Amino acid sequence: MQIIQDFPYEVREEENVWIELPDGIKLAARIWHPRTLEKVPAILEYLPYRKRDGTAGRDALTHPYLAGHGYTCVRVDMRGCGDSEGLFEDEYSSQELSDGVAVVKWLAKQDWCNGNVGMMGISWGGFNGLQIAAMAPSELKAVASLCSTVDRYADDIHYKGGIMLGENPAWAATVLGWFALPPDPEVVGDRWRDMWLQRLENTPFLAEIWTKHQSRNAYWAHGSICENYGAIQAAVLGVGGWHDGYRNTVSHLVENLAAPVKGLIGPWNHKYPHFAEPGPQVDFLGELLIWWDHWLKGEANGADTLPDMRRWLMDSVAPAVQYDQRPGRWIADQADVLAGTKTWHLVGKALSLDAAPAARCVSPDLECGQMAGEYFPFGFVPGELPDDQQKDDLLSTCFDSEELRAPLDLVGAPKLRLKLTSNTAKAQLAVRLCDVHPNGESTLISHGFLNLRHRNGHHASVDMPIGAEIDVKVVLDQCAYRIPEGHSLRVALSTSYWPFIWPEAELTTLHLQEGTVDLPVRKPSTLDEWTFDPPKSASPRSTDQLSKGQESKRVVREASQRKKAQKIHSDSGLLRDENTGLVSSTKHWEEFTITDCDPTSARASFAWERYMSRDSWSVVVKSDLEMTADADHFFINGSLSAEENGEEVFQKTWNVSVPRE
Repeated sequence: MQIIQDFPYEVREEENVWIELPDGIKLAARIWHPRTLEKVPAILEYLPYRKRDGTAGRDALTHPYLAGHGYTCVRVDMRGCGDSEGLFEDEYSSQELSDGVAVVKWLAKQDWCNGNVGMMGISWGGFNGLQIAAMAPSELKAVASLCSTVDRYADDIHYKGGIMLGENPAWAATVLGWFALPPDPEVVGDRWRDMWLQRLENTPFLAEIWTKHQSRNAYWAHGSICENYGAIQAAVLGVGGWHDGYRNTVSHLVENLAAPVKGLIGPWNHKYPHFAEPGPQVDFLGELLIWWDHWLKGEANGADTLPDMRRWLMDSVAPAVQYDQRPGRWIADQADVLAGTKTWHLVGKALSLDAAPAARCVSPDLECGQMAGEYFPFGFVPGELPDDQQKDDLLSTCFDSEELRAPLDLVGAPKLRLKLTSNTAKAQLAVRLCDVHPNGESTLISHGFLNLRHRNGHHASVDMPIGAEIDVKVVLDQCAYRIPEGHSLRVALSTSYWPFIWPEAELTTLHLQEGTVDLPVRKPSTLDEWTFDPPKSASPRSTDQLSKGQESKRVVREASQRKKAQKIHSDSGLLRDENTGLVSSTKHWEEFTITDCDPTSARASFAWERYMSRDSWSVVVKSDLEMTADADHFFINGSLSAEENGEEVFQKTWNVSVPRE
């Protein structure tokens, strides 16, 4: 990545500015100003992730760069997080969103602002950027939303296809300790300790809240912009990555928003595209400037006439748990030019162009799913991406096509339609679409899931009629993937997929009568249909690695107990921020275990330890969470503790049970 130090405008940074909300609570903001007498637009990034230490590294790459091109960039800690006052309630709460609207209006009224505000953000900031846009503050003219969702229930880290994701308790464990860290005494002064203890005492136990809402009810409808796409009036740039968990949002935005909207999807993981992996990275900050220059400054630069969708069409590669680069080419499409559909039938063990009965069983195997990879590949832990699917394929019911006689470009969302019966009233279905290489290697292209009790929609559960034939449809995640000549397609079906999704309490066997898969086929692309400049950024933040970090991921089989455990550990090592003198470290453990033939043995446990110090001051926050289940309930145990200068100052535990829907 090219580091840029000379900008059209000199940049002046205000390390902390207080933004007072209507109820008197003050939010902490870091602001980068261009030195100019002109009024300029404001660009807001609004997060819970601690501006002074949590996102300071990535902020340094991005916000000074945009400020140097004539924008005032503002990074705000949400209420109850980082250095801000107040208490955190839940993700995307009404309070969070109304605070965000107030911040937008505050920015527009500043004497340095021309009255136009943009919002940018990835993940949480991508979510609330869209959600605040749906509240339609007139000052918010444009949004850049990365790795986000339009539907908090069906396309976030909680539930997928109506099935609880393993990421649901994992994310609850992550935020349990992260948002309980104290504000920095250098920013808030002597009141830091009182703020911290109040924050600790009022930390919500989100694992319980999220587990209680197992269907798509009013809780999830709040903040889901798919409830009313027409509410958004600001121009939206939607950005995603094929190696991220949020693969569907960009197409949903482009297909449904009435406001100006454009989409960009690369091969990236859960990071900004100028430093995400795998490559190729692009000059994303240049893309942002084009977007902001048009919608916030009124420049006629063609941002409104960009292709509706620019996507990285990935070439077939051998399966691997990590890629530095993902070969392929850029394709560009208009939203009204759709890919065609090619239908294969599931027949015996084959994908056939001719219709015939499927006549197959999908039998349970709780080991299926070990090759899934992580829902959120961040690049922090080795082995985050899906591995060779052959092991999971052997535990699934598979249907293979003949070797392709010509390349096939799949661009869009594959759809599976089945007629089947079940031997249990509660059942789930996992579907994978794979690229089978001539040597037998199997690369995951896309997957999809369905709680079969949600076959008529996610608002209510309807038991499966045991032994009676039903119709089901499973929509797989969006993809852009080229299957070469000589390779085959594989559809793999299973009735569990641990630990990616939480298993049902009973082992299920499905009997397939008929099945088809509709594949979105695009005319093969021969050359890049779009080009981007290489990535650029501002100078990295100065840090000093005081001790070495380590990461590991492994699967352990305990043969005597018929148990398999997937274990993840990471340790950031001690890192010193040369700007603030703050020393910090993060340690993290995850373990998912299950015993053969016993889905109620599934257990997920997580532990986090976060350390901060400066001179003679130090704090540690530890959080633990464990989830198990029987046929009728989820059981969630958690703890949160804090130390100041080696002495415990807070400890709290939770032990709850939540009925299974």
